[in-house]
Amino acid sequence: MNNQNLNRRALLAGMLGAGLGAGLCRVSAFAEPEAAPSEEGFVPLFDGKTLEGWHTNREKISHGTGGRWAVEDGAITGEQNPPGNGGMLMTDKEFGDFDLMLELNPDWHIDSGVFLRTNPQGVCFQVYVDYHDRGNVGWLSTEQTAGHKRMIIHPFDLFGTLDEDQKLKSLTTKPDQRDIAWKPDYLLYSATPQTFLDTWKIGQWNTMRVRCAGKYPRITTWINNVKMADFDGQTCPQPDYKKEEIFQQLGPKGPIAFQVHGGKQMWRSGAKCRWRNIRVKSL
Repeated sequence: MNNQNLNRRALLAGMLGAGLGAGLCRVSAFAEPEAAPSEEGFVPLFDGKTLEGWHTNREKISHGTGGRWAVEDGAITGEQNPPGNGGMLMTDKEFGDFDLMLELNPDWHIDSGVFLRTNPQGVCFQVYVDYHDRGNVGWLSTEQTAGHKRMIIHPFDLFGTLDEDQKLKSLTTKPDQRDIAWKPDYLLYSATPQTFLDTWKIGQWNTMRVRCAGKYPRITTWINNVKMADFDGQTCPQPDYKKEEIFQQLGPKGPIAFQVHGGKQMWRSGAKCRWRNIRVKSL
């Protein structure tokens, strides 16, 4: 029996042991933090001062003409501009197999993401940074153009509680109710919702690591050195994932990008996504 089958059987057994309320689960030992990778071989994608090496989408995409991107206090910030108009900030260079490290500190009620192997139309593999009610951070989807179904792997929804100043003070989760969004065999590994809640730091900088490698990529995500999701693009059975179709659209490499989602309902007025200490190592 190969390791992939063992991992999947372990995930299924864990789900049965935890009950339906959690939506998914893992043995606690697997939720322990792991050491961050050595900095050897990583190169910066952001100089902390300018947007040199980056550009917004050069053609209008479904999210808009680009949005507003700036450098503030050593971080890249993105927001809608004007309200409802979003887009992408993309690296000038293309990456295929890589290990990405960054820090993020999004405002509540924004809909963003880390885009992998992005094409000019905004098609890509995406790591969610949907930081809003019914959102998710750290799991995976694809972005698609109109007329194409997109893959979503979204085990749980986030819900926020605000304080008297309308600032986020706590998070809870509920299983995603869409049948298409989650089945335990979609991933080789998935952390529990509680692991995410225990790991994520509200109102602070969080580290994210994304490893992407292979023709049909295996994509693994970590938050604050705790593994969240492990996706195998060769074998994933999610019904809307068409590996040959998306490979034809993306090819083996593309820019890394950050998203500002279009639509006024998806982004609180004045809210921003923030990114810093962005570095990459080719594999």
